[in-house]
Amino acid sequence: MASEGLPFSKTGGLADVVEALPKALVAQGYEVAVVLPRYRGTKATAVVMPSLTIPMGGTRLRFAAIADGTVLNGVRYYFVDDPAYFDRDGVYSGSSGDYPDNAERYAEFCRAAIEIAKHVWPTDVFHCHDWQTGLLPVLLRTSYGDDPLVKDIPVVFTIHNMGYHGQFPKEVMERAGIPQGVFFPGGIEFFGYVNLLKGGLIYSDYLTTVSRKYAQEIQTPEFGYGLDGVARDRGDRLVGILNGVDYSAWDPEKDKLIAARYSAKNLDGKQVCKQALLELFGFSAENLGRPIIGIVSRFADQKGFDLIAEKAHELMREDLLLAVLGTGEKRYEDLFRALAAAYPGRVGVKIAYDNAMAHQIEAGADMFLMPSRYEPSGLNQMYSLKYGTVPIVRATGGLDDSVETFDLEHGTGTGFKFKEYSGEALLYAVRQAMHHYMDERIWKRIQLNGMSKDFSWKGPAAEYTKLYEAARAVRGGETAARGAAGAARSSGPASRGAGKAAGNQKPVATSNKAD
Repeated sequence: MASEGLPFSKTGGLADVVEALPKALVAQGYEVAVVLPRYRGTKATAVVMPSLTIPMGGTRLRFAAIADGTVLNGVRYYFVDDPAYFDRDGVYSGSSGDYPDNAERYAEFCRAAIEIAKHVWPTDVFHCHDWQTGLLPVLLRTSYGDDPLVKDIPVVFTIHNMGYHGQFPKEVMERAGIPQGVFFPGGIEFFGYVNLLKGGLIYSDYLTTVSRKYAQEIQTPEFGYGLDGVARDRGDRLVGILNGVDYSAWDPEKDKLIAARYSAKNLDGKQVCKQALLELFGFSAENLGRPIIGIVSRFADQKGFDLIAEKAHELMREDLLLAVLGTGEKRYEDLFRALAAAYPGRVGVKIAYDNAMAHQIEAGADMFLMPSRYEPSGLNQMYSLKYGTVPIVRATGGLDDSVETFDLEHGTGTGFKFKEYSGEALLYAVRQAMHHYMDERIWKRIQLNGMSKDFSWKGPAAEYTKLYEAARAVRGGETAARGAAGAARSSGPASRGAGKAAGNQKPVATSNKAD
């Protein structure tokens, strides 16, 4: 279950995962249902349950419906339909900020998902995502602790971004119908507040996050946001699985949004895409020999834009062009507008979210810059590798897991990384890339190294199936759990045959912002 998922709702990368992972699980022989809220504009095909009684605080009851969202790519979708809670202008917030009743909204959502498992879709494993679903394992082990239909269903809980907690005043417990007995330091209490992410971390059977490096990082004070101690305590049940990429949408050999298609066997089309990118940003065709650095991002400190701001003018002293697409904090939008004015013909910026342009930058740029302070998984660096666009990244989270530093002596590696979070380190990495760009033979080797990598969802889906088995073993007995847990934490993916053998299982995929 999740609070958002394509093609129905999206505010961040979480929605991409909630679309792609279930599809990959189905390909491995699993039956999967995804439970989502029915937000404004979400179309349903039928009503499964016209009125589901949901107990909230005190004597308050809510009567949500369960709607059928049809089957897409073999995945069954169900919507929790309560217009008063979910038929709103925004998903999590409106013009005046976060909705004050978010705890109640997602408490109802979690209870409804459990009821779906009881009455509609008999469930072997719940897979929950982020704080909005953190109450589900809490409720399973408390309010539903005596219910024979659901009390032993295991829960796998995925953290997409440790920075989003779902933190609320203690008073929401009464309004949201949260059992009072879980409000203590070993439960969901967090310095006097209710913390729904903490509930998911403590009460779930297994925890995952979206890269191996990020699984290590969230156990440190720097990246744990106050919950690093909880993450360390659950370290034996915490697994990092790097997100995959949907190559049906991101592959230069098939991409209909770019000027010319190309592949590792024939890179000629990439030059055509570079010419098109020059035209798109109004750059002179004389710049074809200069490297273009692409940026497609949300403009925020997390993404490292403070480093770019610090070294912007030194960066522009290099013989390069910048092609920038994104929106975010006003100071960074203003920064890029100012750079475009200061360096006409060398800096192009579009303040927007534009999917077609994102594809055109990935295809037409020579390098792609992601200097993130932290990046749980990241997708653009993996897109870049597929498009022969060499990534320059900070060695954090999924960036560190997916990009290998180029080694000139051995001809190995796919990009350039820097560890220290500083403008100087960023500048040094860019200059390294610029230096190797001057040698066409070396540069092509780096490009082809990256294009040969496979970051499809097949491998991650196999790792998740192992984890589902381990979670079931935990609920079935600790002896079996030890063996299954070892399998879940091993590096080798499960075979396709093993996935099919488990085809009668029905994990319910279901979360907030992903990255």
